[in-house]
Amino acid sequence: MTVAADQEWIDEVFRVHAARLYLAAVRVTGNAADAEDLVQETFAKAFVASARFQPGTNLNAWLRRIMINTFISGYRRRRAEPLLVAGDAIGWQLAGSPSRDGSAEDQVLGRQLDAELTAAMRALPDRHRVVAYLAGVEGCSYREIAGLTGIPLGTVKSSLHRARHRLRAELSAYAPGNVL
Repeated sequence: MTVAADQEWIDEVFRVHAARLYLAAVRVTGNAADAEDLVQETFAKAFVASARFQPGTNLNAWLRRIMINTFISGYRRRRAEPLLVAGDAIGWQLAGSPSRDGSAEDQVLGRQLDAELTAAMRALPDRHRVVAYLAGVEGCSYREIAGLTGIPLGTVKSSLHRARHRLRAELSAYAPGNVL
């Protein structure tokens, strides 16, 4: 590709897919800042690998796969890092948790998405949120989730069960019947 063709491809991909990738990234990461970083890293990796994309195939699925693989790699990396110990008794508990600030981005996102579902997903522990997203949104099987995350199959099943149970309890007023 020439530089002009590269720029044209980047502009087209970004214009068409940025918003959808961002919404999916927010659901996975649990906050706007991490979602923005994840989308940016996804596009960077997609550009580097653009020669491997086969025209005529599903570009959105290809980008989502890059995003999910990037998130899972980061999740594994964070899980392997030792906890940072702060001087107070609460610091060790907060060392690995993402910030949950009331930023302007989060407020706008809350209006764009179903606020109750977003809040319930954000309230889930990281492992449960990742497993619930991969199963519910990406449609991955237990084995695929285990392979992608490095979590044992039995733990994937129990994490998904716990996530669904918690989401059901949180959203019972909004979800008729047993839809989760």
